[in-house]
Amino acid sequence: MEPLDGLDAAFLSLETPTTPLHVGVVMVLDAPEGTRSLFSPSTRYAQIRRVIAQRLQVVPQFRQRALRVPLGLHHPVWVDDPDFELDDHLSRASLPTPGNREELDAFVAGAMSRPLDPDRPLWEMYVVEGLAGGRTALIAKVHHAILDGVSGASTLAAFLDLNPRERVVALPHGTWDPEPMPSGVRLLRYAASAISHHPARVVSAINAGVEALADLGMHNRELLNRAQSPPPAFFSAPQTSLNGTVSNRKRFSSLSVSLNDAKLVRRAFGCTVNDVILAVLAGGLRRVIGERGEELARPLVAMVPVSTRGVGDGPALGNQISGMLVSLATDVDDPVQRLRAIAAATRVAKEQEQLHRGRLLGDLAQIAAPGLVSRLARAVAGTKLFDRVRPPFNVTVSGLKGPDFPLFCAGSRVVAMYPVGPIAEGVGLNVTVLSYLDQLHFGLLACRKLLPELEVLSSAVDDALGELAGCALEARGAAG
Repeated sequence: MEPLDGLDAAFLSLETPTTPLHVGVVMVLDAPEGTRSLFSPSTRYAQIRRVIAQRLQVVPQFRQRALRVPLGLHHPVWVDDPDFELDDHLSRASLPTPGNREELDAFVAGAMSRPLDPDRPLWEMYVVEGLAGGRTALIAKVHHAILDGVSGASTLAAFLDLNPRERVVALPHGTWDPEPMPSGVRLLRYAASAISHHPARVVSAINAGVEALADLGMHNRELLNRAQSPPPAFFSAPQTSLNGTVSNRKRFSSLSVSLNDAKLVRRAFGCTVNDVILAVLAGGLRRVIGERGEELARPLVAMVPVSTRGVGDGPALGNQISGMLVSLATDVDDPVQRLRAIAAATRVAKEQEQLHRGRLLGDLAQIAAPGLVSRLARAVAGTKLFDRVRPPFNVTVSGLKGPDFPLFCAGSRVVAMYPVGPIAEGVGLNVTVLSYLDQLHFGLLACRKLLPELEVLSSAVDDALGELAGCALEARGAAG
């Protein structure tokens, strides 16, 4: 029995029926090379299932439940699930003809709309056949309580190989022997013991919070002295039609663009690839909002998650994340000037994030009573609060660096990996981007009620990168 840390527990408590807090990845697999019967389409599911079964041991939480403490008095605990069966978590499906990207995106939207069963280990995978060209997709869906972006990458790597030949994975001695489920009395004893230390934790969290707020205040004054604007504050984002009460119906759109184009823009204008990602999304959102006939009182604001893992830290499971709010400069018409404004805003936001490194968020999550947090989250969703007040921010945007070498799954080359992030209440869009080989793979997940024209946004993001790449070529030609 192992208790969940504060942030891990918070992702369980903040979940509502319309905002399930799982993350995912959609891997598109090429047909295996060779004509042996071992690699025939009829055996693909069996091959992939065998690989997953052999490597489950690498992720202990894949055979454990997050067991809630009675009355929500304290954080849930990880316990072995004596009823674990792989086939409860691994499904086989087939796309309708022609099995193109649109059909796969629709399947992903349906899969990500459904919450995970809280009475089972918090993950699912789907082997989706029938893609054009004999391809297969493997969709992994894992609760955010288990992992963040960095630990998710290491978890995913456990099921992948560096060449078509599967590596040998050392199996544990003997069969898996799950521990018995703890009794309610034992859980209450655990909660009572944890609560006895609660006052000291509360005092420590308050002290840390006061220090963090003081540091942020000093930093903002320094920025004003340097004639720079501080990062946006929570709930300072404009109220838009993209924000409001989130429904349980989602849309998903996948997009692959050239990583070399993004790097060309980065070199030409002295920014980062993540700045380019934010800028092309800003360009796409300007187009969608403009076509809706809306005028924004202030620039859109993005929440950008940031890993707080140290350089020497291993990719342990769980969440070690913070976040920063960044202006998307959607009030700037020129795409290059918008990119420069975003790059400047990101640098300032990074400075501020370095001051607290998630201290306030992590400490609050550690001392919060899960039962109270869960009731509050459901009350916010049930009263449709964000139909009447400003959202905390307008969109969530995550950028993850993936491998620049090919990966394989059960003998098949992975040709694309589209990440999927969760939607927060009041925020109808999550954009997560993963680099792999020479491509940036965008996964856009949206509330279908708030953003039904998600494909328009996806196309506009592609166009925005092309526009910036053209500007970069012009700048390079003028410099040369």
